[in-house]
Amino acid sequence: MTAENKLKQIVEAALLAAGRPLNLDQLQALFDAGQEPEKQQLREVLNELAADYQGKGFELCEVGSGFRIQVRSAYAPWVSRLYAERPPKYSRALLETLALVAYRQPITRGEIEDIRGVSVSTNIIKTLTEREWVRVVGHRDVPGKPALYATTKEFLDYFNLKSLSDLPSLAEIRDLDSINRELELKDPEHYPPQVQTDQAADAGQTAAAAAEGSVLAGEDFDINPDTLIEADPDGETDSGVMHRSGYPG
Repeated sequence: MTAENKLKQIVEAALLAAGRPLNLDQLQALFDAGQEPEKQQLREVLNELAADYQGKGFELCEVGSGFRIQVRSAYAPWVSRLYAERPPKYSRALLETLALVAYRQPITRGEIEDIRGVSVSTNIIKTLTEREWVRVVGHRDVPGKPALYATTKEFLDYFNLKSLSDLPSLAEIRDLDSINRELELKDPEHYPPQVQTDQAADAGQTAAAAAEGSVLAGEDFDINPDTLIEADPDGETDSGVMHRSGYPG
């Protein structure tokens, strides 16, 4: 067996066994000091694995916190029957709130309420933070110092996204008559309340639909909620892979 093939098998075995996404640093840590493969070598191996999985029922996917092996979304209806628990259903209000955080971050609770035209339930914020989809990243410098909310890597992982740039564009989730209004999100107070609500709901429901179409690990990932969703300074984006299928817990 060549050294390249051995490296490829080690990486594949680790991704299958991890049960969570693994990034390049974590893959390098599998090796003894001084024997770690270069990140470029690991990326080449990962690309080869992705090519090997073409035409199979599973795939290698890069998400916010690493690379993972996952069942292709096309087979979700069948694989999901292996699990007794059904994926959670979320209210329209929660999806609207999550969508506004994703598209407008960082954003305060008051700003979310201004756009939606209704108050945001404390339970909604609690649910989003407990699931580690949303976290406080600072406070706005205004009276009261309201908390600023942004999404996390856990959010990216759950919705099968590598970065925020993978979110559906506004043009994809609204008809052409509404695009111009949504491109001016910096002035949400100019929109009628019903228009604001419909926009947020459509964005949230689109994100939810994307998640329902993906079969991910049947357990929560071990991700640090203090880690933001941005790429590493050296240009490497955190990533990961998983060894069994099912909807996120």
